[in-house]
Amino acid sequence: MMRSVGTLTRADLAEVINRKLGFSRAESLAMVETILDHMSGALEEGENVKISGFGTFLLRDKKQRVGRNPKTGIEVPITPRRVLTFRASQILKDRIADG
Repeated sequence: MMRSVGTLTRADLAEVINRKLGFSRAESLAMVETILDHMSGALEEGENVKISGFGTFLLRDKKQRVGRNPKTGIEVPITPRRVLTFRASQILKDRIADG
């Protein structure tokens, strides 16, 4: 698989689809874009995204809390926000550990 500086890109994913499934380069890239757009849309709507055998993208709503500026020590409010986390499946964890 082609990699650019140790990072897997959309183009790399499209290249694999092109090579292994025989779709054109344009079709392969469109397929990757459609999948990523669908995942992003689901997250935007507040849904978690689970890819069996890979992992789950989880949304968490964090409440407002008090933080501290590490340089000055002054307390500042941290506003409520939604954060995105990724939890790898056990299958992925095992593959990474064996790699």
